[in-house]
Amino acid sequence: MHPFFRTMRHRASVVITALSLLAVASLVIAGMVGSVPVPLAEMPGALMALAKGDTSTLAATLLDLRLSRALVAFVTGGALALAGVMMQALLRNPLAEPYVLGISAGASVGALAALLFMWAMWMVDLAAFVGAVAVSMLLYLLARRDLRGNAAAEGGSSLLLTGAILSTSCIALVTLMLSIAPESRLRSMIFWMIGDIAGAPLRPLPWIVLAVGLAFALRSARSLNVLALHAEAAATLGIPVSALRKGLFFCSGMLTASAVTSAGSIGFVGLIVPHACRFACGPDHRLLIPAATLAGGAFLVLADTLARTVLAPQQLPVGVITALIGAPVFLYQLHRLNRS
Repeated sequence: MHPFFRTMRHRASVVITALSLLAVASLVIAGMVGSVPVPLAEMPGALMALAKGDTSTLAATLLDLRLSRALVAFVTGGALALAGVMMQALLRNPLAEPYVLGISAGASVGALAALLFMWAMWMVDLAAFVGAVAVSMLLYLLARRDLRGNAAAEGGSSLLLTGAILSTSCIALVTLMLSIAPESRLRSMIFWMIGDIAGAPLRPLPWIVLAVGLAFALRSARSLNVLALHAEAAATLGIPVSALRKGLFFCSGMLTASAVTSAGSIGFVGLIVPHACRFACGPDHRLLIPAATLAGGAFLVLADTLARTVLAPQQLPVGVITALIGAPVFLYQLHRLNRS
């Protein structure tokens, strides 16, 4: 094997190993940190007790609650970061992020309507998912020509504008519901809009969606590299551009719908994490896709840990923490990009 390829493989294995260790470390920190800390020495015993279904000790009980929440945060952050990579590849726009096409706004309409009418929590999640899928389908019908191969070189302008209009319409409906909602329901509605993982159940569906999206993205990584470098000539180079763009659209939409259903609208994860990984790892999607997924999961776990401890026992919505961290980080990244 050529030394260049051996170096690339070695670098990729080092990056993925380091990010995997970071992901594990973030989960350990989330389990340890809180109003009542769990010492590191007690973690192995608490994990063994949890594996046996024994939550009789305080350490095992705390770890059970915190680890479930941390795993929800990890799958949500990973889904948002992966959706961000897909959106930026689909629209060929470095400022694209999972919420740019209005899918999150559609989920907000469904969830807030369910909260307004005091439906059960599982019905709120279902309404959010249905709202996100409905906007995705409407967006596809209105801008399906933009997902064909001939539109690849145009940067998806029609798709982007249609998504922005749908998002504005959904936000108007959200504003209407907030204006007529009783005060007793406003707090839960606002917390959902900001993004809050507290109380979110650990379910297998988000993990299945993330696994399917990651498998599709990794399988398409070489094609994404060609599309990024030679968009105009990608079809002549053997890339099924139309099928690839449609796959990116539907996978990113399902990832966004899954994340928003689990935790509400959490901003900046799908925007800053892919950019940070590009700065650190380069633009090769074969490395960028798994790196962004791991980094996004770890980032949201640490942000949620900070959200529930910085003003303990009061808990902040994790969306506030990601915005406070994400805004200056993105401005710094943008400044570096402009200088280069």
